[in-house]
Amino acid sequence: MTATSGELELRVKLRAGNARPGCCTLLAITMLAATANAQRAATSKGEPAHAANLAHYTSYRTSGPIVIDGKLDESDWQKAPRSQAFVDIVTGQPAWFDSRVSILWDEKYLYFGFRAQEPDVQAKLTAHDSQIWEDNDLELFIAGRDAYYELEINALNTVYDVFWVWQDIYCPGSPYNVPEWNPKGRKIMVLDGVGGHVHPRGKRNGFIDWDFPGLLHAVHVDGTLNHHGDTDRGWTAELAFPWEGLKWLADGRALPPKDGDVWRIDSSRFQHFGPDGKLVENCAGWTWNRHGYYDSHIPETFTFVRFSRQSVP
Repeated sequence: MTATSGELELRVKLRAGNARPGCCTLLAITMLAATANAQRAATSKGEPAHAANLAHYTSYRTSGPIVIDGKLDESDWQKAPRSQAFVDIVTGQPAWFDSRVSILWDEKYLYFGFRAQEPDVQAKLTAHDSQIWEDNDLELFIAGRDAYYELEINALNTVYDVFWVWQDIYCPGSPYNVPEWNPKGRKIMVLDGVGGHVHPRGKRNGFIDWDFPGLLHAVHVDGTLNHHGDTDRGWTAELAFPWEGLKWLADGRALPPKDGDVWRIDSSRFQHFGPDGKLVENCAGWTWNRHGYYDSHIPETFTFVRFSRQSVP
């Protein structure tokens, strides 16, 4: 959530992806070795120990229809496991407001349900792909091996989404060497990190003009939006992603998933207003796991989400 010249003054909160080049060429092998060496060097300089202390979450199948209205009032949402409360992205310390996510699925959709405590719910941006991080927002990331997807949503139900492809995967034999992911003539960002953190894997192309096909989303405010004379309880966001749109991140896994399949997913929140309702000098970032940097584009820090074919217990 901080501005850098590398972010084209968009102040995008950039995070990085799974560090494994994916082309079956000598160049790819060389890049893999270089990446591993870079990762080891980065770890010695204070890179987070990604594999330790990360959350593990089980996503259950729905037992009935889910209506995307933002309310999360179906019995499945009431019974679904909730994540631990999001923590400070850098330090891992508790946030001043409670934020949690639940994840469900069925044969057609992957569902996210966010719950955000907020005594004064505010939002101003209404245009699709606005710079939603300038509002208080909720965010999610879904990572594949060589690409990842980002979505941000505010309390007005305005969405910004981007598909990120690591530049090192553009080589012969890559599944991303197709017109859909050709950056020429596209509206993209090229970034390597945020807030002074540079990922060992390097740069990625962010396709701002790509929208998740068939995405459904809704928000419900428990209170009065943009009214400062009362106390709100917070807001909830509900999203449904058709499995077909996740084909670029599946890396050979079944869609919908098989029982026991594991994906890397993160959810987060960025907050411009403090407990007193006043604008804070530095926007707070809260994530499912501690990232160690003010950079939410680090898939190595994403939660391990295991899919169960069992209905919500």
